[in-house]
Amino acid sequence: MYRLGHQGTTLVVYAPLGLALIIAGRPTLAVAGGGVSLALSSLPDVDQRLPGVQHRGVTHTLGFAVAVGAVLAAAGWLVGSDAGVGTAAELAAVGFTVGTATVVSHLLADVITPMGINPFWPVSDRHYTFGVCRADNTLANYALLALGIAVTVAVVAVAPR
Repeated sequence: MYRLGHQGTTLVVYAPLGLALIIAGRPTLAVAGGGVSLALSSLPDVDQRLPGVQHRGVTHTLGFAVAVGAVLAAAGWLVGSDAGVGTAAELAAVGFTVGTATVVSHLLADVITPMGINPFWPVSDRHYTFGVCRADNTLANYALLALGIAVTVAVVAVAPR
């Protein structure tokens, strides 16, 4: 998929975490996490700008998702460390979840295309694709974006004030 499709899918995948954070009384963290998710929604496609790295290769795997989650967990720990272990642990957990879920959302959007992905590489070379639409399908990209916006609006509507 293209950027807008990835952003929509990211909003859908992030929605349960955002709602959980709002319910837990952390609305600012919910908004920040959503912003980070949107900013990183196309991160796996960095492979298109890296010489010698195959598109939809290593950056389109669950291992990469966990690695991005680990980097954001470390960043969360560092940001929260001055406020104490509880805050550092909370921000690390949210960072890990946001990073991992964002890359997984990217994989979900790409698995519906004919090109598909190999999410379990290097453990398995098995290729997955649903072949629903091409990545450049404008209607599909806008439909995913609209779905993401609708789910986000629904979360905001049901979230406690």
